[in-house]
Amino acid sequence: MDRGNHTASEFILLGLSSWPERQELVFGLFLVMYLVGAAGNLLIILAVGSDSHLHMPLYFFLSNLSLVDFCFLSATVPKMLVNIQAQTQSISYGGCLVQIYFCILLANMDNFLLTAMAYDRYVAICHPLHYSTKMGLQICVLMLGSSWLIANIHSLLHTLLMAQLEFCASNIIPYFFCDLVPLLQLSCSNTQLNQLMILLVGGLIVLIPFFGIFVSYIYIVSAVLKVPSAQGKQKAFSTCGSHLTIVILFYGTITGVYLSPSSSHSADKASLASVMYMVVTPMLNPFIYCLRNRDMKGALRKLFSVKALSCEL
Repeated sequence: MDRGNHTASEFILLGLSSWPERQELVFGLFLVMYLVGAAGNLLIILAVGSDSHLHMPLYFFLSNLSLVDFCFLSATVPKMLVNIQAQTQSISYGGCLVQIYFCILLANMDNFLLTAMAYDRYVAICHPLHYSTKMGLQICVLMLGSSWLIANIHSLLHTLLMAQLEFCASNIIPYFFCDLVPLLQLSCSNTQLNQLMILLVGGLIVLIPFFGIFVSYIYIVSAVLKVPSAQGKQKAFSTCGSHLTIVILFYGTITGVYLSPSSSHSADKASLASVMYMVVTPMLNPFIYCLRNRDMKGALRKLFSVKALSCEL
């Protein structure tokens, strides 16, 4: 189809441009958050890979979550930093579609990995004698592979449907990255099919994992409450605390971006909520696990001691 003058060749990402006099501060803040988040997630991957004590299903999924979060940060923040330095807010039509594809893909993977980690905790606490069979390597690889497959199909579906639309009016996006819903609002084509796929497919992909996490924790809480000793209860809950914190942060920010009432959803509020979802959450995840998990603290200490020793030699 010849797009001619019917489709915008680029879009304008407003981001946090309502503070033009503070763009240097915004640049510095986002650069620090990106570097801290990238370093934290890469350290998690290195720590899990280098410590044989962490070669377990929970940390297998955690290292993959860190990889996804690193990619999540890299999919949007560098483009924003380049735009601030170049004093422009534009992104090409093709670049926008690429961002949409990776943002949907990585958000889905976050969702699926958090569900897999909840299932891991459920099996470990409720069925400890069957843990090695129910969470074997083949099962973990199958769960991870199927998650990547479903996430890719879902993101490709929305990206291809978006590529069929025409944009002939405004080309201004209120976020600092290209997102599905704002782009649909800008289209002058019929978006009923896109909206239907978001409700049906997107709804199922979000709600089914969320329901799986919710049910897993119902069983976990029920099992822990039956533990007679207070020390045993504390130990069981401590293994879930980090994961539960990340789950609340993830779904809380999604709610802030996509489910808050439109009447209270100003451009500035939408931008700040999107920053929480796309930048702050992936940045905080490794620190939540490191600060609340004794095994991760030990692995990081070993990693740094090895690095220090090699530098001395």
